[in-house]
Amino acid sequence: MIYLISFATAGAATIIFAPFVIPVLRRLKVGQAIRLDGPRAHFGKAGTPTMGGIIFLLPIIIIAWIIAPFNLSTFLLVFITFGFGLIGFADDYNKVVWKRSLGLKARYKLSFQILLSLILAFVSVVFLDRGTGIWIPFWGEMVLGWFYLPFVVLVVVSATNAVNLTDGLDGLAAGTTAIAALAFIFISIVAKNKEAAVFSAALLGGCMGFLIYNFNPAKVFMGDTGSLALGAALATLAVLTKTEILLIIIGGVFVIETLSVILQVAAFRIFGKRIFRMSPLHHHFELKGWGERSIVLRFYVIALLFGLLGIIIFIFAF
Repeated sequence: MIYLISFATAGAATIIFAPFVIPVLRRLKVGQAIRLDGPRAHFGKAGTPTMGGIIFLLPIIIIAWIIAPFNLSTFLLVFITFGFGLIGFADDYNKVVWKRSLGLKARYKLSFQILLSLILAFVSVVFLDRGTGIWIPFWGEMVLGWFYLPFVVLVVVSATNAVNLTDGLDGLAAGTTAIAALAFIFISIVAKNKEAAVFSAALLGGCMGFLIYNFNPAKVFMGDTGSLALGAALATLAVLTKTEILLIIIGGVFVIETLSVILQVAAFRIFGKRIFRMSPLHHHFELKGWGERSIVLRFYVIALLFGLLGIIIFIFAF
């Protein structure tokens, strides 16, 4: 029952909060800039308010903080998610307010991401007695010792930037994150991690509430404020439930999107040719003539299959 309350309250709060925030973002003129080399269909989106991640970020954090047990696990989930949201906010602010096309300088952005990731790893191991083992499905636990710290950095930084890359079509990042959050509700309940389950439910509610305003045609974009926070939330859930490896399956869409960028860059640098018409992968399908809604809905189905696969693997291998 508590999970349903967390989901419904976060979703309702996001839906109610959005109509107050979107006009403010419009008045502040924090509109999305569109790449001139991107799909022509995106040109009409220029000026759509961005930085909308605050619409769901605050409700998720507040509701989870209120409903989940008041302990260090809940604090970590809230702190890391909010921390990455702040990094994204600073990046968005530099882009849309100060008109710096590259946003927050890469070295600062990466440094803060690494710092927060190390805090997550250190607190989990030392104060939550999580240990330094990672669970490998159908094989067992592998103890990494001190190597666990850079491993968590890799997981968190990869997850946050993977969700960021996926945030390129209306509703794509929010919808696929919602599906991953749904998988983590089940996993957290089975793993008897009440804090993670309540937070996952709030994450699901916030993402679904945001979709009302973010699904095509989007009235607001989440920006890095939202995408970095969502990626950090999923990574933190994975760390606290010892499912870092399983996150690769549950977040399969994010992995595919990231791989498409890596392959595109590698192929062009090595062979001077592109594999895809444009990366990340969702833009490739756009340039092939697929409609935006059609692409997003297909990616939802793929995300759902990955989520179900992750749950099945967890059930039989846990």
